[in-house]
Amino acid sequence: MALQTSPSRKIFNIINYTILVITGLTCIIPFINLLAISFSDSGAVAAGRVSFWPIGFTTASYEFTIADGKFFRALWVSLQRLVLGVGVNLLFLVMAAYPLSKSVQQFRARNVFMVYFVTTMIIGGGLIPTFILVTRLGLLNSIWALILPGALPIWTMVILMNFIRQMPADIEEAAIIDGAGVIRRLIAVLLPLLKPAIATVSLFCAVGHWNDWFSGLIYMQSPSNYPLQTYLQGLLMSMDEIMRVAGGDYMAIVAMMSVRTGRAAQLFMGALPMMILYPFLQKYFTKGLVMGSVKG
Repeated sequence: MALQTSPSRKIFNIINYTILVITGLTCIIPFINLLAISFSDSGAVAAGRVSFWPIGFTTASYEFTIADGKFFRALWVSLQRLVLGVGVNLLFLVMAAYPLSKSVQQFRARNVFMVYFVTTMIIGGGLIPTFILVTRLGLLNSIWALILPGALPIWTMVILMNFIRQMPADIEEAAIIDGAGVIRRLIAVLLPLLKPAIATVSLFCAVGHWNDWFSGLIYMQSPSNYPLQTYLQGLLMSMDEIMRVAGGDYMAIVAMMSVRTGRAAQLFMGALPMMILYPFLQKYFTKGLVMGSVKG
């Protein structure tokens, strides 16, 4: 039998869907405009004739960005950072969030550790002490300088801790009755049920690593070790100068582009990997953490 929908409910649905559509368009339209500008002729962009479709289609801006191979080298550094960084983040997040999800009766030092972690989240050590520490540890100009200073994101740890605390206690109690130890309960019982939470915090960590350009700027002494965002940021800041002194093979490319089209191409290329990754993990944001794991 079809469910009856009241007039007020219909009105609410219409208003709700309208707001969601408008919100979605405000997020998508700027990217469409950015993409159209990056593929458009410099004259059409300067005249303000480009909206949502390229005018005078050209790939000159993308050719300029990847022409000398530095883009792909920076992309490789970013991919290494992404894989290693997210892996290290998840290891520390699980190791910290699991014991802190217990009550004070189960883990007596819980409140002490919580105060310590929250304090480090609110009060940072400062840029100069952090730089000195990274230098003394011999991490300068190393991929680990981009990963270890932020190995344990505290706010993300709190999110994961709350995910674990929402899980029914019956699951872990059943594993204890079966004789499972702490490590086995964590790896064999809890982690499979935490896949939605792990996917969620993984996305947070991945976006944080991918968008961070400042760490590469201060910890990498050689531009050849820059991650992608640091390389693109430098290219964005020096675009005017690069185009002014460009010569040789660059002249034909530069003639078909402008500073604005070049920056649009670089911004889109920097955001594209996360735009591709997000749809595959978005479903976990609303999926139940332990759906079907406990019955009755």
